[in-house]
Amino acid sequence: MIKHQIKEISAEDTLHIRHQVMWPNQTIDFVRIPNDDKGRHFGYFKNENLISVISLFISKNDAQFRKFATLKKYQGKGFGSELLKEVMLISEKEKLYKIWCNARISKVDYYYKFGMIETSEKFVKGGIDYVIMERTF
Repeated sequence: MIKHQIKEISAEDTLHIRHQVMWPNQTIDFVRIPNDDKGRHFGYFKNENLISVISLFISKNDAQFRKFATLKKYQGKGFGSELLKEVMLISEKEKLYKIWCNARISKVDYYYKFGMIETSEKFVKGGIDYVIMERTF
């Protein structure tokens, strides 16, 4: 029987997937976030194997999710979407005003499905175009 579970994990637990999915040609230190110790980190487990990660950083009335990554062989199957939905629910339960992220331009349509909208703030990091997207509650 296939078992699926979302649970809170350590920042260290996120690093392998962040590195493998997002920046495989960089060092693992490249995927560390200076304030990782202040975030809440969540993982999606399939049969006890960690397959997707996301990190949530809450400050006052809003939260930013960062380093959202799902192992390639599990992408497009809804696992990451379940994880993101959970983080949105947590943000709503915490009575936050909004949740936001730095979205790769190539992923904008994905985030629309979660009620997120583009802001006018755009930037480039590591040769990749990003836009800040947000959702208010």
